[in-house]
Amino acid sequence: MTPFIFSKKKLTCPLVYDTVPLNKPIGEMTFIVFDTETTGFRVNAEDRLLEIGAVLVEGKTVKEKLTFQTFSNPNRLISREIAELTGITANDVEQAPSAFEAISAFFDFLGENKADCLAGHYVSFDELVLRSELKRTGYSLKMPPSIDTLNLIGYLAPSYDMRDLERYAQIFGTRMYPRHRAVNDALTTAYLFVELLELLHDRKIDTWGELLRVSGSGGQVP
Repeated sequence: MTPFIFSKKKLTCPLVYDTVPLNKPIGEMTFIVFDTETTGFRVNAEDRLLEIGAVLVEGKTVKEKLTFQTFSNPNRLISREIAELTGITANDVEQAPSAFEAISAFFDFLGENKADCLAGHYVSFDELVLRSELKRTGYSLKMPPSIDTLNLIGYLAPSYDMRDLERYAQIFGTRMYPRHRAVNDALTTAYLFVELLELLHDRKIDTWGELLRVSGSGGQVP
C-alpha cells in the first residue's frame, strides 16, 4: 500500500492492486465499494459531482458502520429532476467542499482502511466522475482497475443485459437501500457484491488472481 502522491499535475489513488499476491484468498482482502451522485450524466462536460459514498467490505462481510460520505459543491444549479431523484438540494451542497477536496477526503478513507481494491456497479462511470473533476483542477488521476459487479454478473449470468442496480439486487435476493444517494447505493452494491463473491466461490473462484481474470475480461475467463 502506498500513500497518495500529490504533485502539480498528478494524483495517485492509494491502491496498488498489483502488489497483492495473485493467490491471496478473496476472503482475506479489503474492498471499498463506492458510488457517486452527479448533476447529470455528462460529467466530462457540464455536469458535476454532488456526492461520494462508500462502505468497507472485508472479505465477504459488509462493514455497515465503516462508511464514508461527503457532499461536493458543484458550483452550478441542481435541476429539479436531479433534486427529486436524489433528494440533494442546493442547501446540502452550498457549504460543501470542492470536488478536489471531496475526492481527496475519499482517498484518505481508502488509505486509512488499507483497501486492496475498489468495487462498484457500473464503476467506470464513477471513475470517470473522479477523473473529470480532477482534470478541471489541472490534475490527472492514475487508478488501478476496479471490480465491477456488472462484469461479475456477466460471468455468472450472461443472459442478463441491463445496468439497473435495484433490479439486480432483486434478482440476486440481496439487501436494498433507498436509491440514488451515494452511501445507500454503495451499501446496496456491497451486498450484491458479496453475494456474487459467494456465487463465484461455488465456481471455484476464490483468489485475487481468479477474481481479476473474471472481472478484467468483461466476464470471460481467459
